Amino acid sequence: MAAPDWLADAVFYQIFPERFANSDPSLNPPDVVGWDAEPTRENFLGGDLQGIIDHLDHIASVGANALYLTPIFEAETNHRYDAVDYFAIDHRLGDLATFQRLIAACHDRGIRVVLDAVLNHCGYGHWAFQDVIANEAASPYVNWFSVEGFPVTAHPTPNYRTCSGCWYLPKWNAYNPEVREHHFKVARYWIEQGIDGWRLDVPYFINHTFWREFREVVKPLGDDLCIIAEEWRDPAEWLQGDIADGTMNYTLRDLVLGFTADRTVDAFALADGLNQLRERIPDGYHHGMLNLLGSHDTERVLTRHGGDVGAALLAYTLLFAAEGAPMVYYGDEIGMTGENDPGCRAGMVWDEDAWDGSLLAGVRELTARRAALPALRRGDQSVHAIDADTVLLMRTLGDAAAAALVHRGDGVTLDPQAHPVLRPFRRDPVQFTGPGSRILEAR
Repeated sequence: MAAPDWLADAVFYQIFPERFANSDPSLNPPDVVGWDAEPTRENFLGGDLQGIIDHLDHIASVGANALYLTPIFEAETNHRYDAVDYFAIDHRLGDLATFQRLIAACHDRGIRVVLDAVLNHCGYGHWAFQDVIANEAASPYVNWFSVEGFPVTAHPTPNYRTCSGCWYLPKWNAYNPEVREHHFKVARYWIEQGIDGWRLDVPYFINHTFWREFREVVKPLGDDLCIIAEEWRDPAEWLQGDIADGTMNYTLRDLVLGFTADRTVDAFALADGLNQLRERIPDGYHHGMLNLLGSHDTERVLTRHGGDVGAALLAYTLLFAAEGAPMVYYGDEIGMTGENDPGCRAGMVWDEDAWDGSLLAGVRELTARRAALPALRRGDQSVHAIDADTVLLMRTLGDAAAAALVHRGDGVTLDPQAHPVLRPFRRDPVQFTGPGSRILEAR
């Protein structure tokens, strides 16, 4: 088996729905704060699904043709990783009809939509867990969770299993066949509503047998449906043909940002790391990797680069040249800043005068070059260090080749005759007067 073919041509745009755009104030919760308020883990800014629909022009202009939405189901927090009803759109985001309009509007533009499968845990307010609290051992759902005693106690220490010790995230008992069937119904239901795949939240907290069954439920429903696993370390265990089509490529992120932002990784270590990572990914799954520099779980890209737009564009050049589907986290393309959660979850800036035009132009140019060059989307990858500050990420597709040449140093002149890997791309010397990058085509 291999990852769905469309992933090779995909550029993802990740949206945290509560913070993207507020287009329907009638949905605002009573305690909504101003759109420009400092983000916290508790406050609501009023983002909704209509806001995504209203700004699809921007998403398309960035060059994205796929959306990854963090959770949208009925929940109690702004992040919605605490679902209380997996079969309902959160009332502060809209309703099923709005969601169906979003799917239709995206598909009309050739944009696919992937949702977040948060199946390791639910919210404290989930109806099944509330039934256990009310009826204790007599609850028909008592074995849907792992409760150690009664009454159910959340504080100071939960007497039930949770996600990472968080009291308001009771952990599902995925060994229970009734729980598995509930989860599989969730998977089938939203596919029936038109989604194009699932991103698996913290799949490493659930046994692989469950995920194998999940795949067996999803894949017969459509050849193009994708499954992307969250993974922060080695991706190989998820890519054996029985679970996922790719993983969130945090390993690539660490290597690239180590080179462009932190300077803890030189070009030789970057090349070795990326080549070793490629070897760890089985054939047929390289194009399914979801490559990223930032997400709702990290500091923003420009923040990581200390506000240096040029350095951030070096990272984006590597991202868009690499094997796999690149992903842009909302607002990173216009230069939003912020530390990790909750700082990275501010309201999207819609005042274009406040955008960093050079960063946005750079990202748009990279998405355009990737779209125009099949080798950048579908070619095999190899990475070469030219010197400690200069790396060449090469993609080859039959007789065609393209590459990203990225230099982070003070300046250098490169002679193609002295660097054989440059010969297919350059006849004349290439000069960098400072940090910079080039997308090269074979000549």
